Amino acid sequence: MNKKDFQILYDFNRWANARVLDAAAKLTAEQYMRDLSNSFRSVRDTLTHILSVEWVWLRRWKGTSPKAFHDPADFPNVAALRVKWAEVEREQMEFVNSLTEDALTTMITYVNVKGETWTYALWQMMQHLVNHSTYHRGQITTMLRQLGAEPAATDFLLFFDNKK
Repeated sequence: MNKKDFQILYDFNRWANARVLDAAAKLTAEQYMRDLSNSFRSVRDTLTHILSVEWVWLRRWKGTSPKAFHDPADFPNVAALRVKWAEVEREQMEFVNSLTEDALTTMITYVNVKGETWTYALWQMMQHLVNHSTYHRGQITTMLRQLGAEPAATDFLLFFDNKK
């Protein structure tokens, strides 16, 4: 993949996150925080996980290794999540847009929240992040259905259809 491919991939990721946030914003406070026994207990917790991981990876790419993820309790509603997410996505897109082709092959070493040290090429980490977010957005789709809410379609090809 090249810089342009990553710009498109991260445009898609931002678009898909916004659609899921829009769908989640229609939930009641009780639905938003209801324990649905998923990987992360609630829609709130799952959204916070996606946001946290996007923030953590960005920090790693910039040379720091955060020791913890964001606390879901800090996001009592979707509006609170959107504020932090907008900050992360703005910085993320600045990073993506500033990339060079050579930078994509840079090997980056980081320490994860468990204290383990890992090294990967930047392009691998960047592709992993979008895949990770897509996976958890799929979980939110199921959670929304369990709550009787309407999930958002976030297919990659639909992203292109919406750009026309």
